Amino acid sequence: MPIAAAHAGLKPRLRVMIVDDAEVVRGLFARWIAAEPDFEVVASLRTGRDAVRELENADPDVVVLDVEMPELDGISALPKLLALRPGLVVIMASTLTRRNAEISLRALSLGAADYIPKPSAGRSDEPAGNFRRELIEKIRQLGPRGRRLRHATPLPVAARQQRAIMLRPMPLMPPRVLLIGSSTGGPQALQTVLTTIGTSFSNVPVLITQHMPPTFTAILAEHLARAMQVPVSEAEDGEPIVGGTVYLAPGGKHMSVANRGGTIVTVLDNGPPVNFCKPAVDPLFASAAEVWGAKALALVLTGMGHDGLAGARVLVQAGGHVLAQDEATSVVWGMPGQVAQAGLCSAVLPLDQIAPRLKRLFAGEGA
Repeated sequence: MPIAAAHAGLKPRLRVMIVDDAEVVRGLFARWIAAEPDFEVVASLRTGRDAVRELENADPDVVVLDVEMPELDGISALPKLLALRPGLVVIMASTLTRRNAEISLRALSLGAADYIPKPSAGRSDEPAGNFRRELIEKIRQLGPRGRRLRHATPLPVAARQQRAIMLRPMPLMPPRVLLIGSSTGGPQALQTVLTTIGTSFSNVPVLITQHMPPTFTAILAEHLARAMQVPVSEAEDGEPIVGGTVYLAPGGKHMSVANRGGTIVTVLDNGPPVNFCKPAVDPLFASAAEVWGAKALALVLTGMGHDGLAGARVLVQAGGHVLAQDEATSVVWGMPGQVAQAGLCSAVLPLDQIAPRLKRLFAGEGA
C-alpha cells in the first residue's frame, strides 16, 4: 500500500529523477516512488553525465543522486546540476562507508538538500522498510521547494504565514547546559550556530542529537571540531559531562543524561527507535529536564517530523526554556515548527540570530 495515499489530491505530482548505476536499485526506487499517488518518476538514469544531459528535458522537482557512479559520480555531477538549475532539490544516496559519509557531508556544503544512507546488502526487511519510509518522506517534504523553484514562483504570502506563536518568557539566569536537536538541514545549521558561538560557552556543555546513522555522526563530530577549535566528539556511555565540550549522540544509539553520585554523565541506549529516529531528540530533552530542570536551555533546529516536541514539553514543565529556528531559514520547518506552534518557545529566530542570542544568554543578559 502506498505510504501516503492520503496526501494525494488535486496538486500536481512531484517529479522525481533517479540517478544510480545499479539497475536493481533504480528499479526498486522507481517502484517505491511510482507507488505514491503524489509522485511520478520522470527519469531513471545510470550516470551523473546522463543526469546533466537529461535535466532540462526531465524537468524534475527532486533528484535522488547516487554518490558512486561511473563516468561522472554524484559529487562531481552535483555542482553541474545546480549550475543548470539553481536551487534544485538533490538528495544524495550512499552506502554507509566512511568515505561516502565524508562525500555526503561535503555535498551538503555544495548545495545538496539532504542525504540518505542506503541499507547494506543482506540486511533484513525492516531496515529496507525504514529506508523506503525515509526516502519517500524526504522527497515529499523537500519536493515542494523544488517545484516552486522550477516554476520560478515564490510561495504565496498567505501560505507562509503561520498561526500566531505564543512565546514564553526568556530565562533570567544563564543556562547550565545547551541541548540541541536537529535533522534535515541540521549539519549546516549546527556549523553556523556553533562556529559563531565560538568559545563563549566555556562553562556550559553542549549536547547534540542530530538524526544521522553511524559513521556519519563520527564524521560530523570531526568537522565541527575542526571548525570550532573546541572539543567535539561522539558521546561515550558513562562519560562525565564538562563545560566547554560538545557531545554528539552517536548514530544508532539514543543519548540521554543522568546524575550518578553527583556527577552528570552521558547515557547511551540501544533501545528501539523513538519517533522513527535513532538517535532521537526526545530522550535527551526529557532526561535533561530531570537533571538540570530550570537551568536547561534547548534549541530545536531545522528537521522533518516532530521529534523533540514531547521532550521539549517535559523540559518546559520542569522550568527549562526552548528556542527554535524560524520557518524562513529552515530547510524543513517540522521539528522547530512543532515546538513553536505548541507554545513551548521563548524565541523563534532566523538562523543567523540564534548564536548572538545564545551568547547573550550565556553571559546572563537574559533577552
